[in-house]
Amino acid sequence: MSAFEFFLDQTDTATRARRGRWVTPHGTVETPAFMPVGTRGTVKGVWPHQLADLGATMILANTYHLAIRPGPEVVRDLGGLHEFMQWSGPILTDSGGFQVFSLASARKLSDDEVVFKSHLDGTLLHLSPEKAVQIQEDLGADCIMCLDECPPADAPLDVIAAAVARTTAWARRCRDAHRRADQALFGIVQGGIDEGMRIRSASELLPIEFPGYAVGGLSVGESPEQMYRTLDFTVPVLPERKPRYLMGVGRPIDLVEAVMRGIDLFDCVMPTRNGRNATAFTSRGIVKLRNQKHQRDTGPLDPDCACPACHGFSRGYLRHLFQADEMLGPMLISVHNLAYYQDVMKGLRRAIREGTVPAFRERILAQSRLEGTGKGDGDAAI
Repeated sequence: MSAFEFFLDQTDTATRARRGRWVTPHGTVETPAFMPVGTRGTVKGVWPHQLADLGATMILANTYHLAIRPGPEVVRDLGGLHEFMQWSGPILTDSGGFQVFSLASARKLSDDEVVFKSHLDGTLLHLSPEKAVQIQEDLGADCIMCLDECPPADAPLDVIAAAVARTTAWARRCRDAHRRADQALFGIVQGGIDEGMRIRSASELLPIEFPGYAVGGLSVGESPEQMYRTLDFTVPVLPERKPRYLMGVGRPIDLVEAVMRGIDLFDCVMPTRNGRNATAFTSRGIVKLRNQKHQRDTGPLDPDCACPACHGFSRGYLRHLFQADEMLGPMLISVHNLAYYQDVMKGLRRAIREGTVPAFRERILAQSRLEGTGKGDGDAAI
């Protein structure tokens, strides 16, 4: 009997939004779900118990970064990621495939492996599909990812085709190297924004019969409209009865749009990165706390939010923390933004249950604008 099971409880009649439950060895994840990103084994500035209190059920860590420091053997010898991070819920590890894109200037890529030059001390990390699986088995996450090649959004078609072929070949090698039954290995669909490449990638991966499938290679420079269109023709070819994961996305409105197209799982650094940079997502719109207008504001950041940042602290005080370069400011707004993202997920699950997904989308779209203006978030959410 598998340690994993996905239950599809409901599909919205007006959209392709789905509500379900993914059972894992470390707990059940209600979907759609957002995973806070703990790249190096920690969600920056946030205690593990706070993540649970905010409603997070699953978090993400990164293979490349943990392989560089402290090393997978160290994490293994300290009890694996759950004990290492003091997080009892499910964990997903990325394979290092995104770093093939993001660290392109510091790696060499071949059909056999990718070799990274460490961003810390210049030592070389040889990451083959087999090595990526071995590292993730040492880390001990519940869900692990195949090593893949993520091409830039503006890559020519021949480069995208080569990335798709390499991703398929690496997926087979990852499948053959995978040993742990208590870990679910996901395949990753690549193909840029080209419909033919995406369909080709999915059609090559489906016969390998992974327990779940991710859509990779988005939010790497394409427009939101291009991303949505890519999901329109990619998601329908993925198995209905398996979880679907959109990697590294994104803004709250992007999550809603992707759920309406049938995506179940998300991760993104945006809530904590924006939190560290004094930008908050709220029910009243996006708030940039460094703005002078907040200096004497005695009101809460978001009167509709129950997080610690919104109870007892004024906007004026929160602004002061950033102006004074006090670490409490980034911590509080990171917690707040994660609370907002979890509330969006709860709202989506409720909207699917009640058949009100389009109306929910309009509400989140309005909240994606800068507070008090009609302007979209644009660079405010970078």
